[in-house]
Amino acid sequence: MNLKKTISLLFAFLFFFTIVCTAQSNKTLQVGVAGSAPFIMDTSEQTGISLEIWQRMANLGNISYNLVPFEDVSHALTALEEKKLDIVVGPISITPDRIGKFWFTQPYYMTNLSIMAKNISPTVWQRIKPYFSIHFFYAVFIFLFILGIVGTLLWLTERKKNPEQFPPKPAVGIANGMWCAIVTMSTTGYGDRSPETLWGRIIAGSWMVISIIFATTMVAGIASTLTLSGFNTNTISKAEQLRNKKVAVIEDSPASKLVKKYSGITVGVENLEEGYQLLNKDKVSAIVYDRAQLLYLSNIHHNDEISISREGYANQGYGFAIRPGSNLLMKLNEDLLTLQQSGSIKKIISHWIGRNSEADD
Repeated sequence: MNLKKTISLLFAFLFFFTIVCTAQSNKTLQVGVAGSAPFIMDTSEQTGISLEIWQRMANLGNISYNLVPFEDVSHALTALEEKKLDIVVGPISITPDRIGKFWFTQPYYMTNLSIMAKNISPTVWQRIKPYFSIHFFYAVFIFLFILGIVGTLLWLTERKKNPEQFPPKPAVGIANGMWCAIVTMSTTGYGDRSPETLWGRIIAGSWMVISIIFATTMVAGIASTLTLSGFNTNTISKAEQLRNKKVAVIEDSPASKLVKKYSGITVGVENLEEGYQLLNKDKVSAIVYDRAQLLYLSNIHHNDEISISREGYANQGYGFAIRPGSNLLMKLNEDLLTLQQSGSIKKIISHWIGRNSEADD
């Protein structure tokens, strides 16, 4: 009798559990949508990186849902915390503070804070400045010193047998010797000064060999300096360059904290387009925000005078926020992994941001 009761209770429990799961799976989810382009574009057409990924996940899991647009992420997360929503879809940064309040899917996109700034070519002074460094003057002094030694040796060996070209007076004779060394080094070969003695020719010959090596090294150094000075620009590409510069940021964003950390002057904007217009009119020196949004901004404007730094700060992942206790988390992660392995997510990201994003690898 006890065995029959136990089996009956077990079947009743399984029946009840099946009904609950079926009801849960058939439930229409309330999905909050918040975020900026290119992650949220058109809610009605469900376009944008986040919405397109969510739509494919919902199709895989046969999930029924209603989209509820929100002005920003913070309002959507508040509604989720108040249990008015089941999920929030968008570029939701997975932060320690949020993990304590919500559940998150695994990241579907990894990003960081980057800097957008105008490409500013170096001035004439900045190009020639390397030639006025202390190291340059040291090199010139050493060259003149060596030239003086060679000129003196030529004068000492030639002054008696060749006084017309190397006069006995030290000042004139050494100067002519230095001139001979310069002509020899440059392979000009005027012929107005040339050694006639054996030792003079030995010194001149040795100098020829040495000067070839010396001249090659010197020319290579000058070429390198010219090349590097040509590459150097005033373009802001690192956070250290933000000091005392006006920088457009969306207020209360992680970008604002980064700019203040490096002593930049924050200029609050409501959206990135507003910041771009300020940058284009030289009213700010840079924009700091998530790399993905900056790449999208760059793609839609196609302005070669503006670039995005390769340096990244405050790495973070975007995921979908879920109400704690939901039994959807494991299934959503499985579907997300399926989309990643199939390359679907990468295709969606490339469509909106382009292939110049390192973060989507």
